[in-house]
Amino acid sequence: MSTAGTSNGERRSGFGPGEAPTWEFYSRCIHCGLCLNACPTYRELGLETDSPRGRIHQMLLVEQGRLALGDSFVRHIDLCLSCLACQTACPSGVNYARLVDTARGQIERYYKRSPLTALVRRLFFYELLPSRRRLALVATLLYLYQHSGLEKLVLGSGILKLFSKRLDRVARLAPRIERPFFNARLGTTLPAQGERRYRVAFFAGCMQNVACARLNEASVRVLARNGCEVVIPAGQECCGALHVHAGIRDVARRLARQNIETFLADGYDAIIINTAGCGAMLKDYPGLFEEEERDLHERAKEFSGRVQDITEFLANIDFNRNLASTKVRATYQDPCHLAHAQRIRSAPRQLLAAIPDLELVELKDPDLCCGSAGVYNVVQNEMAERLLANKLRRIEETRAELVLTANPGCLLQLRAGVARTGNQRRVLHVVELLDEAYQAAESH
Repeated sequence: MSTAGTSNGERRSGFGPGEAPTWEFYSRCIHCGLCLNACPTYRELGLETDSPRGRIHQMLLVEQGRLALGDSFVRHIDLCLSCLACQTACPSGVNYARLVDTARGQIERYYKRSPLTALVRRLFFYELLPSRRRLALVATLLYLYQHSGLEKLVLGSGILKLFSKRLDRVARLAPRIERPFFNARLGTTLPAQGERRYRVAFFAGCMQNVACARLNEASVRVLARNGCEVVIPAGQECCGALHVHAGIRDVARRLARQNIETFLADGYDAIIINTAGCGAMLKDYPGLFEEEERDLHERAKEFSGRVQDITEFLANIDFNRNLASTKVRATYQDPCHLAHAQRIRSAPRQLLAAIPDLELVELKDPDLCCGSAGVYNVVQNEMAERLLANKLRRIEETRAELVLTANPGCLLQLRAGVARTGNQRRVLHVVELLDEAYQAAESH
């Protein structure tokens, strides 16, 4: 967009038509700087332009026509993890998520990326993620690559380094594909064990179905053991979180509309999700319809009011405490979108405290991002690697044998990092450990 002055010397906004950062949101920032130490990129780089305060100021400059919606602006906005630690630190209640997501929407509409980048984004966000069939096909090919010995041969040969060290690092972060896919469970219902106390819908996600299929299975088993009849609706779609963070808000709205219609078609007591990033998106569906497609705003509010993270749900009911003793030293990492976006910190710890003999050692900076952040560890790999290295050092300090978290993205990132160190410590979702403890208790 042009930011040239008009004939009377006034500047035109660098933002175009459509959703954009507005004075209502960025005027709440009082530039106090309390967000700086909470921001992972500022902590690493020490640059004001890569802090929440600095990014908000750049948005204001673009809105005033004093900064182009060009390479510099895009670089600093792209480097943001959207971890929302700044929102936790902010004394003024700045809705930074809304600011950065709408800024990315403007970038998506009005900034011209390189042809190769544009093509990759098109294939991933428009063609792959929203299509369960295509995602399963790509996952099957990746599974064959990983289990045929070809991956081991490629990574061991070092051939990828000849093209790019970054390519080699990213290849080693590829999620381990798990078969059978959880897709086969869509459209099914798992009855409650014992007396039925709740009837819940399980949101299975997209990538989780192929890369964390065993986690999804553990989740529905744990819910069933807690008196839940678990319905897994067939009509559900990707939550749209990755699209929103990429600025592709129209596709996110389409996916949200489908999910709202699917999950509100029946009177579930709750809509349960085991993924922090997806849960934060589902709870924020009303924000997608404040300016566009206003007809869905009230339905979105009804939908989001029923969404609960699985740890949140279990901690708020009289959950089944028939858990086997687990004598292990463990530590817990707070996922950003559970701790900062959903403000859920105590629930996972309450569940872990109920496991007999589990020694839970608190991690230093437990809610500082591990560098996963959706696809951030791929597109901003260098920064993601620095954050992962920091997290692994903190884990090492605890001498924990088991690392726990409550988000598949963190799970995959930490597993990849731990595997590279050669350490034998396990990395599990909180619900996977609960499932193991329930199964062990039942077997005795």
